[in-house]
Parts: sequence; structure tokens; C-alpha cells
Amino acid sequence: MKKIALTFFYTSIAAMAFAQPDRWQQRVKYQMDVDMNVQTNQFKGKQKLEYTNNSPDTLTRVFYHLYFNAFQPGSMMDTRSRRQGTIATGRGSDWDDRVKDRILNLKPDEIGYQKILSLKMNGKAQQYEVLETILEVKLDKPILPKAKVVFDMEFEGQVPLQIRRSGRDNPTTKVRYSMSQWYPKLCEYDYDGWHPTPYIAREFYGVWGDYEVNITIDKNYTLGGTGYVQNPNQVGHGYEAEGARIMAPTGDKITWKFLAPNVHDFMWAADPEFVHVRRKIRNDLDLHLLYKQGDSKTAAWEKILDDAQRALPFIEKTFGAYPYKQYSFIHGGDGGMEYPMATLLASPGAWLHEWMHNWYQGLMGTNESLYAWMDEGFTTYASSRIQSFLAPRPGFAQEGSYRGYFALVKGGKEEPLTTHADHFNTNSAYSAAAYQKGAVFMEQLGYIVGAATRDKILLEYYRQWRFKHPNASDLIRLSEKQSGIELDWYKEYWVNSTKTIDYAFDSLWEDKGKTKIRMKRVGMMPMPVDLQLTFKDGTSEVHYIPLDLMYGAKPAEDSIKRTVYPAWKWTSETYIIESDRKLADLALAEIDPSQRMADVERQNNRIKL
Repeated sequence: MKKIALTFFYTSIAAMAFAQPDRWQQRVKYQMDVDMNVQTNQFKGKQKLEYTNNSPDTLTRVFYHLYFNAFQPGSMMDTRSRRQGTIATGRGSDWDDRVKDRILNLKPDEIGYQKILSLKMNGKAQQYEVLETILEVKLDKPILPKAKVVFDMEFEGQVPLQIRRSGRDNPTTKVRYSMSQWYPKLCEYDYDGWHPTPYIAREFYGVWGDYEVNITIDKNYTLGGTGYVQNPNQVGHGYEAEGARIMAPTGDKITWKFLAPNVHDFMWAADPEFVHVRRKIRNDLDLHLLYKQGDSKTAAWEKILDDAQRALPFIEKTFGAYPYKQYSFIHGGDGGMEYPMATLLASPGAWLHEWMHNWYQGLMGTNESLYAWMDEGFTTYASSRIQSFLAPRPGFAQEGSYRGYFALVKGGKEEPLTTHADHFNTNSAYSAAAYQKGAVFMEQLGYIVGAATRDKILLEYYRQWRFKHPNASDLIRLSEKQSGIELDWYKEYWVNSTKTIDYAFDSLWEDKGKTKIRMKRVGMMPMPVDLQLTFKDGTSEVHYIPLDLMYGAKPAEDSIKRTVYPAWKWTSETYIIESDRKLADLALAEIDPSQRMADVERQNNRIKL
């Protein structure tokens, strides 16, 4: 096992060699020892953190996240949640049903906290200030570019009652501990500077690195989470080698030793009644399933492994290879929440969405606070596409995301995708934007550049940007290179604005035996247009008008006869196409028959004669 661990450690370092030549990123190595008291729900920890400043900047301070401090009456999370409860939306009050005003009513032994007992850099004590969920450390000596320092910290914490993502004793799942956002975590410093984002509602951003975590806990508890168990024959609980004798130590507690290479977070969960199912689906990959004994959805839980095994070849072919040797589906949390190499699931239904986060959060590591749609949206897109593979059914795989986006527009509360995840006026607008509009971005990109080209973009995005924190401009530039089409306009309209798409038929007539059709742009967002004509004899024609801002055209996507026109200038409201067929031969004219263009008013997209 030690040999495997070392192999993965060096593999993780080698992976960084693929980094873009002009994109530096920081590096961390955590070594943590944690002692959990399951009677008091409190723990003590020691953390050694090696921090490498790969930036060209001299750092005079650093920041840590102290997420558990959000679960205290009067916290910023509590205050904002209660504010959202006063806002009316189409679904009632805007607050998150999991949070509501529950934080306000927590008792002293139910709150969460992370207390820093000491902090040293290179052996010397540092000045620091706790600002609720952020720890600011003012360094006595700056960290120079390309320098490495070591922080030593002693801390203690209390696990809050399960409210949001983390916590204990969820009354729904009955799981004892869902330990996410549980340790003092160094904030990310990148080309935009520090990101000490307070824990208000959602989304995370972390530094790539390696984790060695030792968790001492009651020996009756089964654990699962990020990383590989390094002492499986000592802890047992289904991790031991086949036929091995379990050499558990004497006493009431046991120490679980985990190693997680090249990840940006570390989560674990624990319960004395977890059922642990382990399945090797190929020589280099084990799937683990841990769920609460006695759960009424046992069959649904165990079906996860069957579906995951069946889906993985399609996933890797479409979105890229899964690079780790293990993945765990774990009962816990408050819904579904993704972490590197593992996910917390309150129920089995969300397994696919959360698993795909290991591609668009676990591997890409995009700053979710700024680009939540690149995480949630692309994950929604991918999971819908995979679900269609697992259970084929008639219709459009992304239909649900388009409906959600249209509802957002018609609800009048849409905000640009550039809005910080915590700064949306309503939770409902955030959800529809990040999940649905983000998913539409990727499907609609296929409409613009061609579905086959979009699929090449997905794989190249994975190849170039895994382990590198890509942003929206990185994705657009890669897409331009793959497609040969300019796409900055697409980002400006779809991401940076709330302008909408609406194309309509204006008129049609016959002139000298030819059918002429005039279309008009009603909405303020311009797009290329696919127009299909279907004739009474059953034949069809596609008339394709690229947008001038594209400086190119997508290739034909099927075998239907296609006419390509000069580009439609975005300043022009109308455009005329023509067919050699007579008007009397025409049965149907339809703008965007694939319905991949997110036209908010589709009633004016069809003329049936």
C-alpha cells in the first residue's frame, strides 16, 4: 500500500507539468492529525501545511477558511438566510429550506466552531485575527516568489447539527457525521489575488495539493471519504485486503490513515451503522458505497454501483478519464454535495450529478464563487446526457434545463452569470442561472459550432485544463481554437448579460417561381440561424445563416441538403432566404428544428402551411 501511495504522490506532481506556461498556481501539502470525541462531538487537530508560493508576488499575509463558524446564531449565513425568507418568489419564500432560521435557534452544544489555538510559520508564532469564517494571518516575514514555508497550527472544533452540507445527526439520514469544510483550509491565491470568500451560502475554491490525514475515532465507526486508506488491515470495516487478518489495536479508538494526492479538498463521513460495499470495476479503479443500515432505499443505494459501472466507459469517452484509483458514494450531508474522490448523498437519486462534479469541480477546480455555471451547469449538462445514455427515451436530453432557463427569464429575476454566487438577489435566480442556464450554454455551444466539434471541445477542455482552475475566457479561447469560429460575442451576450434570443418569421412569398422567406430578430441577442423547410413530397432543405461576429460557419451536421448564406449582420433586424421550390410545395418552415437555440418565444418559430 505504501508503494501505491508513493506512486500516486509522484503522479500528482507529474500532472502539474501539463500546466499552461503562463498560468502559475499555488501548491499545498497538508498533514493533519485529528482526534474526534463522539460523545461531545468535538475534535482537536494539529495541522502542518507546506505552502509553495509559485506566484510572481510577495505575500505579506495569508487567509484561511473557518467554515464551521457559519453555524452560530447571528452569523452572516444566518443573517442572509433569514433575509431571504422575507423575499417572495414563485415557489413561496426564497430561503433555503434546509437552513431557514435554524442557525438562530442552535444551542451552545449544537453550534459549529473552529478555534485556532496556535499558529506558527517556519517555527515562529504569527499574528492572526478571526473574522467569523475567515482567518487573516499577518505574516512577520513575507513569503517571496517561488518560496516555500511551513505553517504549524493547533485547532479545535465542534461539529454543528446538520444544517448545510456539514454536520452531525441529520434527522432525515440518521448519519452521525458528515465532515465537509471541517478543517482550517488555506484560501486560494491566484492571478486575481486572494479569495477569502466568507461562508454565506454556497460554492468553494481550493488550492491543489496532497493530503495526509489521520483521524482517531471510536473503533465502532466506519469511515469513508476523500483519499486512500493507508492502514486497511488495521481498521477493517470492509477496507481490508481479501482474506487478510484484521490487526486492530487495543482500546476504544482507532486511527484511520488517509492519503489523497493532487486534490483541492478533503471530506470524510462516519457512522457506526454504515453498510460498506466495495466493487472493483477494473484493475485500477474501486468504487465504494457507504449507506446507512436500515435505510428504506437499500435497493436504490446498491443500484448506484451497477449504473456507475455501466456509465463509466461512456463518461470517459465523452468527458475524459477518471484519474484516481477510487471513488466513494457516501450517505450523508443535506442533499447532494461533491468533493474530490467522493460525494455526500442524502438519498441515492442524486448520485450521477454529484459524481460528474468530479470532472467539473474535482478535476477542473474552477472558482465556483465566480463561475458557478461552469461547475453546476456543465455537471447538469453532463449528467443529463449520461442519463439519456443509461435510460434512452424520446425527446431532448437537455429539455429540462431549457425549461428552467425559460422560466427564469419569464420570472423577471434573472441576473448575469458573472454575478458572484453569494451575491444573487434570490436563491432561486442563482439556481436557475448556475444549473440550467449553465447547462444550456454547453448544449447551445453545440448548436453554434456543431455538436461533433463541441464534443471535441469537451475532451480538449479536459486534456488542457484539468488540475488548473480554468475560467470562462480559457474555455472560450479553447473553443475558438477547436472550432475555427470566433466566440467572444457568445460569452459577452450569454454570460455577461441577460439579453435573450427570439427569432421569428416576418413574411413569406413567391417570386418568379421561388419561395422567399423573411425572418426577423426580435430579441437582443444575435445568433446564427438554422432554418429547415419541409415540402409536401417529404423532402427537406436546411438554410444556414451564420452570424457575422462568428467569422466562420459550423459544418453540416446531417445529410439534408444545406445552403449556406452570407453572414447575418448583428445590427440588421431582418434577413431573407430563398428556395428554388414553389411556395405551394412548402408544408412547414421552422427556425431551429433541433431546439438547441434557447429562443424564449418558440411560438413564432414555425409556419405550417
